[in-house]
Amino acid sequence: MQSVENKILTSLKKCGRGIAFTPTRFAHYGSTTAVQKAIERLAEDGQIIRVARGVYCYPKIDTELGLGIIYPTFDEIAACLANRDRSLIAPAGDYALNKLGLTTQVPMNVVYITNGEGRKVPIRNGRTILFKHASPKNFAFNSPFAQLLSIALKEIGKDKITHDQIITLKKVLKQQPPVSEMDLKLMPAWVKKLISDLYE
Repeated sequence: MQSVENKILTSLKKCGRGIAFTPTRFAHYGSTTAVQKAIERLAEDGQIIRVARGVYCYPKIDTELGLGIIYPTFDEIAACLANRDRSLIAPAGDYALNKLGLTTQVPMNVVYITNGEGRKVPIRNGRTILFKHASPKNFAFNSPFAQLLSIALKEIGKDKITHDQIITLKKVLKQQPPVSEMDLKLMPAWVKKLISDLYE
């Protein structure tokens, strides 16, 4: 019979390198303690890497360019935590602006809104992921794009959007399906008007 440790490693190999996960992914292999200890042993052996508290990865290693270990993205780590906690998340702050191309700055620390518990999660190189609790209305959107759009524009603020950002928004809107009336109703009035005007 395979040990819990071997079962976890076999499963990870089937999924392929680069996968990020939490111990709950393997809860069916044994007790919480057994799974946690197996993961700790795999980390000590260098088979897996701890990338944040409670989040690990089966590392993908770049050999062509010599970049070494390719770590999971912010989104992959945040998604693991959200899945474990059964919560909803969405990019916020400067990270939301960056994902839409409304700023070229890549934040060192990223922010997500969540319907779960607000907290700060340290990751590698001194970076952090901040989860900020937000009202349920922020998660009522049918379209993730509309949700991101609303969050990003609220971050900029009314009457503070630049001409260059308007041009970028027009390009982005053309690349996505039209925002539905239902999603537009969830946005602040000024955001709804701005988006509606950009479609004309």
